[in-house]
Amino acid sequence: MLSSAMVDDEFMSGDGSEIVLSKQDLREVTAFAAACAEVVLEVFEADQHDDSRPRDAIGAAWEFARGGQRGKSLRDTAWAALKAAKSADTDAAREAARAAMSAAGAAYLHPLAKATQVKHILGAGAHAARAAELAAGNNPGIGAEHIERAVQRATPVVVEVLKHFPAAPGGGGRVGELMRMLDADLRSGNFTEAAPS
Repeated sequence: MLSSAMVDDEFMSGDGSEIVLSKQDLREVTAFAAACAEVVLEVFEADQHDDSRPRDAIGAAWEFARGGQRGKSLRDTAWAALKAAKSADTDAAREAARAAMSAAGAAYLHPLAKATQVKHILGAGAHAARAAELAAGNNPGIGAEHIERAVQRATPVVVEVLKHFPAAPGGGGRVGELMRMLDADLRSGNFTEAAPS
């Protein structure tokens, strides 16, 4: 976990690389992920009315993003949302729960210059886009629209953090494709600054 790399309010790679992430950087990334996941929460809740685990994960992500502690609540709710994904009845609901899990997990972005770390930044957006397109009858146009909206939610800090890491990795099926679309759009600089949350 990142806690072993903590130095005051900054997290840095133990291998001497250039990546330094402040706690505020992590909060902004987590806020972005929570905002992306939140828009498809109803997809999960329409399928599993009495299961609050994805909502709890998004709530924990927002709590950290707004100044709370990065600790057990984030980890526990992320794991619980993943379990909720496994118990959902539809693929769309499963992806919505995975978006919530990714939102809570965003706080654990590691300062390692590896493409796999991009999933902590963009995973919630990619899973949310996939949930939306599945809920719309597997319509890729809907997924692309959600990617566009995610780009608009990103703050300059989120984009700057993203640019410290290699491009999103290959593979991952349709969610991986959506993540690479989001990654490319954010890196291109074609986005407008999001309003503060």
